[in-house]
Amino acid sequence: MNRWVQGPRSRRYLGASLNRCFIQPCVHHHYFLFPRYTAWMNTTLKSRLRRELRARRQGLSKAQQTIAANQLMLRLIRLPVFHRAQHIAAYIASDDEISPAPLLRYAGLIGKHCYLPKISQTANRNDMDFYRYHFKQTLQPNRYGIGEPSGLRRQPQAANKLDIVLLPLTGFDKEGRRLGMGGGFYDRAFAFKNGKKNQQPIMIGIAHHCQEVDSLPGDDWDIPLDLIVTDRRVIKPRKR
Repeated sequence: MNRWVQGPRSRRYLGASLNRCFIQPCVHHHYFLFPRYTAWMNTTLKSRLRRELRARRQGLSKAQQTIAANQLMLRLIRLPVFHRAQHIAAYIASDDEISPAPLLRYAGLIGKHCYLPKISQTANRNDMDFYRYHFKQTLQPNRYGIGEPSGLRRQPQAANKLDIVLLPLTGFDKEGRRLGMGGGFYDRAFAFKNGKKNQQPIMIGIAHHCQEVDSLPGDDWDIPLDLIVTDRRVIKPRKR
């Protein structure tokens, strides 16, 4: 259970610059929180962080976005795991996310199989599958306006048969905790990895360097990242 509190000895630091952002753990037994209240506090903090971190990446110019995407590609293609990988899943950038488009183009040109997520509604919830993608392929906008493969002529690739998954990050910390947009799509699609070591695929979170914070609150169902790659560096998360 996560024991995150706000009290006399446990304060939240959310400066406008987000250079410092952490919550200190409970140190007194009378601050023990019920799981429901703890989850509420995590949700509240995450919502605030999303707003501030999205604003930060939205402040980047088109030129900065293009440079960042190319720098990201150069760092990714130098990774040994990229050279070994044959099946790579990524995404179509939206909301000023860092774009993996240059990487997808390069990977396709050298013969790797690339995949994009497709969201479908089943059993009263939204699920995510991965379909083959070629960089010249025409995509169909989904309900969020994000392009995705039609999926009409192919079967989805099983999530555990992917070698690498590039996840979009709204925020991240050095321990591999990530902040997404709150839909839980990746956590559900890769729930089989939770608590298992060396289980395919390798989860690589990608983001602009300005989206890093000191520490993020986590939930039990969060899928940890194996690597984080930004336009400036590669981070191997510390063991938790």
